[in-house]
Amino acid sequence: MLRIARVVLFAAIPAELLVMVLLVSGVSLPGVVVAAVETAVVLIVVLEATVVYRLFRAERQGGADRRAALRATVHRLVPVQVRKIIDFELKGLVSLALWVVRRRDGVPPGATAVPYSGGQSSTLLVLLFLMAVETVGVDVLLRALDVPDGVRALVLVVDLYGIVVGLALGAACVTRPHVVADEELRIRYGAYFDLRVPRHLIASVRLSRGYNETGMVAVADGRLSVAVSSQTNVVVELTEPITVVRPLGRRAEATTIRFFADSPDTALTALRAPSITVPA
Repeated sequence: MLRIARVVLFAAIPAELLVMVLLVSGVSLPGVVVAAVETAVVLIVVLEATVVYRLFRAERQGGADRRAALRATVHRLVPVQVRKIIDFELKGLVSLALWVVRRRDGVPPGATAVPYSGGQSSTLLVLLFLMAVETVGVDVLLRALDVPDGVRALVLVVDLYGIVVGLALGAACVTRPHVVADEELRIRYGAYFDLRVPRHLIASVRLSRGYNETGMVAVADGRLSVAVSSQTNVVVELTEPITVVRPLGRRAEATTIRFFADSPDTALTALRAPSITVPA
């Protein structure tokens, strides 16, 4: 039943959105079609509620408290990829707020922040400018074609949301830098990637510039690359493999880490400095 609930839920959402777009755009749908869609939605809600209740009850009977049972229920019903995407969106919006008030996330007192956003800032600014121009141009074109106001409004919302996502990406990269703390090296890419490497696992660090990295976060043959504009410039060798959780939840092992820093010398100096164990 859990598998059926997942399939039905993610098939019903785009179907319902399609019907909404058609109705808002002024398309006259037969009453029987609208009634059938709404009946299907009600049945789907009943199915999902039944599955949620059964999962929640099973967790409670297993000894979990209400909050833990609810969390476990959501994790079982909603695929990890969907949860990750929602988490990205929420963290991106939080990063926008942090950027406005000029604060950073996850940089404790005494730690060294290692920015990396400078390597992509010009590209991101150009992209945001083009997205703004595209938003205005599409709206003008839709007006000229006498497209219904409902459709124009929906397209405008989607375009504006795309601009917000772009701003959130830039803000997340600024407010969530790499961090070298006493106990760990924290390697991040905006809201999409976050890896904590214990300092005692670091065997060596060195400067090594790479300009042909593929993808934002890639793991191959035990090597993790966290690139900015296809570039990396700091290499960290580990004494033993560490588990890497990719942006959409896939796991891999890595013993070599390559990442980009705006000022690699700052990262190298902080990583080569002896760590001090703080008494508990």
